[in-house]
Parts: sequence; structure tokens; C-alpha cells
Amino acid sequence: MTPYKKKQRIARVSAMNAILQDLYPEAVIALNYHTDFECLIAVQLSAQCTDERVNKVTAKLFAKYKTLDDYANASQAEMEKDVYQTGFFRNKAKNVIAAAKKVRDEFDGELPRTLQEMITIPGAARKTSNVVLSTLYGIHEGIAVDTHVRRFAIRFDLSDYRDPVRIEKDLQNIMPRDLWWGFNHRLVNYGRDYCKAHKHDCLEHPLTVVYPKANTLWPKAK
Repeated sequence: MTPYKKKQRIARVSAMNAILQDLYPEAVIALNYHTDFECLIAVQLSAQCTDERVNKVTAKLFAKYKTLDDYANASQAEMEKDVYQTGFFRNKAKNVIAAAKKVRDEFDGELPRTLQEMITIPGAARKTSNVVLSTLYGIHEGIAVDTHVRRFAIRFDLSDYRDPVRIEKDLQNIMPRDLWWGFNHRLVNYGRDYCKAHKHDCLEHPLTVVYPKANTLWPKAK
């Protein structure tokens, strides 16, 4: 990223954040949970699934499994049935059970407080770990680059890359740390409320004024 491009991007993302903060004053996660481990599970299950569906599934899941031992001792077949509606159920079921065992046996039943440790938990890749750490503990070690953040980062020319890890580094380089968490959640809400992931006219969307070219970049953003 050249110094000139960085300067432009800092100004652009600052303007985007101002609009997003006005649209969504409270940046909160849409997933329901009662305990820290339930938050981790909900975020894991949300991969390639809507928050609405995840909340329906976890309402029953959390009522059925009360403790880490309950999850750790669950059978793969039973857990697959329990999380089936969230998609990719075999892998998700495997990760939920393995995550419970890892947290119970290696972290004394408590989720770790660092990204380096969190990503060692099955099913808690960098995006999931960033969301959980920020949501539960206000620890902002990174920016969760999900499908919403990725496509807007590309369309609004906030990064030179398409890979989520490299996009995250570029975003960290142009945004104050205290805005990292809210940026993710506000963009997720914005994507759902204003700019869904299908080809359409974005001219009247709130963020388009920041970068009018974004309305013509649908092929690039896919």
C-alpha cells in the first residue's frame, strides 16, 4: 500500500465508519447465548448460516446441553442431528465436541483470552476467534473478515487483496483499534439491511456517497 493510497483509504474508511455509526449506534452481535462457551458455539454454527436460523437451533441446543461435559461427552451422531439445520453439520458437530474437550481439558473450563490460544480450539479459526474475543472480553486483536466485510473492503478499495487474512492486515493499517469491532458488526448489518450479496443498483445506498465507484464494481466484489 503506497503512502498516497493509505491516506485515501484512511479518509474513506473514516467516512464509512461515521455513516455506519450513525446507522447502527450499538454494534452488538445478533447471536443469542448465555455463557462464554455458548457464544463460541453460536459463532461456530453461524458459518455459512443466518443468525436467525442459528438462534433457532441454539435455543434447543443450549437447553439440551448444560455443561462442557455434556458437549464433550455427546456422540457425533447425536450432535449432528442437533446442529443439522445450520449446514455443514458433520464438521460443525465434530468441532463443537472437540472444542468442549479442549476448553475443559486444556484451559480449565474457561475460554482463553488471547488470539494465539483461541485459534487452537477446534472450529475457532481467526474470524471466529476475533468475534468471540471482542464480544465477550472487549479484546480486539484483529478484525473479523467475514463475507460481508470482505466484499465491502474490496468494493470500497480498502485493500489490495482478496484473501481475508491480508484484507484484515490492510484494514488494521488504516483504522484505529477501537473501531475494529464495531466495523465488522456494522458492515454485517449494513449488508443485510441495504446491500445484499447479489447484483443490484447501490446508487442510493448510504455508503455509496463515500466511494461512488463502488456502485460499478459488482464483478470485482464477487
